[in-house]
Amino acid sequence: MKFSFINPSPYSNALHVCLNAWPPIGMLYCTEVLMRERIEVSLLDQPAKGFSLNQTLNWVKKEDPDILGLSVLNTAAKEASNVAEEVKRENPNITIVFGNYHPTFNAERILNTYPSVDVIVRGEGEFTSLELARCLEKGGDLEEVRGITFRKNGKVVSTPDRPLIKDVDSLPFPDRNLLEGQYTSSILGVKVATKKFTTLVSSRGCPFSCTFCACRKFARGVWRARSADNIIEELEFLQSVGYEQFLFVDDNFTLDNKRVIELCRKIRKSHMDIEWFCDSRVDHVSYDMFREMVKAGCRCLYFGIESANQRILDYYKKGITPEQAENAVRKARKAGVDVIVGSFIVGAPDETRREIKNTLKFIHKLDIDVPQVNALGVLKGTDVWDDLVARGFVDEDQHWEKTVSVPRVSPLTVPMEEIKLMIYECFREFYLRPKKLLNEILRTIKSPFRMAAVVNNISTYRVWGDTLRRGVGMRAQSRTQKD
Repeated sequence: MKFSFINPSPYSNALHVCLNAWPPIGMLYCTEVLMRERIEVSLLDQPAKGFSLNQTLNWVKKEDPDILGLSVLNTAAKEASNVAEEVKRENPNITIVFGNYHPTFNAERILNTYPSVDVIVRGEGEFTSLELARCLEKGGDLEEVRGITFRKNGKVVSTPDRPLIKDVDSLPFPDRNLLEGQYTSSILGVKVATKKFTTLVSSRGCPFSCTFCACRKFARGVWRARSADNIIEELEFLQSVGYEQFLFVDDNFTLDNKRVIELCRKIRKSHMDIEWFCDSRVDHVSYDMFREMVKAGCRCLYFGIESANQRILDYYKKGITPEQAENAVRKARKAGVDVIVGSFIVGAPDETRREIKNTLKFIHKLDIDVPQVNALGVLKGTDVWDDLVARGFVDEDQHWEKTVSVPRVSPLTVPMEEIKLMIYECFREFYLRPKKLLNEILRTIKSPFRMAAVVNNISTYRVWGDTLRRGVGMRAQSRTQKD
């Protein structure tokens, strides 16, 4: 039995190598669980390799697996279906499996739309993939496999959900040797990972209810953390094979301050010389935690600030206030974090021009280094999607495979082109303030991490100008689609 995996590219036909992509860490967990049970595996990261559809098909033909699994996010939905159709045409006997966020929330639609897809793995895939492989190998009954959706006698059948993995320490460490090439991390096109880089998961899930995010439904509102000792063991191994920079892709890395402080102190005690980045909510913070993080190598911190308007924050069910955002940024700056990134969303279904301007003005008030401003985009699995469908602004039959730009579908929202101009002006004013420029120059001179990024990006700083001209990206579904 051989189980091959593909991380499909978000680009169709003419592809390019996406060096800024993060390693598909979720798929690596699945492959490691399978390998431990002596199931042969292989993995293709299509965007990192820059493979076209034909090159991907040739890879599948060469690997000749019994099962082909594709990890599908909305951005890659079309490419994944193209791969599935072409692979099935070449080899009708192969079992094609889709997993990850998009298939979890669209299982029946995918099976009814694409005959080439045989099975959907819903939610966490490690042990579902293993059980599915064993079932297919023995010719068993798929109805005995929990957490899947498939066809039987012409009808779509869904088995009961598989229980969440409670003891995440029990999972084996992902084998990154299955991947080829180098990965990096960037902010607005500027590479901040200048050394050998990879991603790391220290916890799973989210207990919060943000309406623009699908993580709560995917992980059923449950947060599960790895122990500090378990994380240290993986970090020490990764450092021993040359990794020096890490991004924690948790949805809630700083949820438990005590756990973070314990981890940081253990990093220092082990004398690891590493640099790392992470996300943080603004309401689960303390100066002491940030200070421990900095001393343990945290160099870049992302805050999900979202809006300066309490009404909009309440619509998002974010559970925070603008004052908490100011306080969090102030504490992180005082603690010595090298780069502070603030993430913002504008263009909620009935957000006014005044509210958008208030958020953009708020950015200037905060002592952050980089603002990431995105027009609200939603997809199935989020509460905002359900709200727009209920209002008649989104047609599920038309949009289920897409990330929907709210300003383009909601007649109550400020038009997208106007939002783009507003964001462009915000970026221009933010970066061209003399005092801001001076502060950033002084901070860069004092920070080896920032200086390394400057040297590494000397030939690519035109990206900043391109970013300003583009003005805005679109937030697909917050930080829930990192794997």
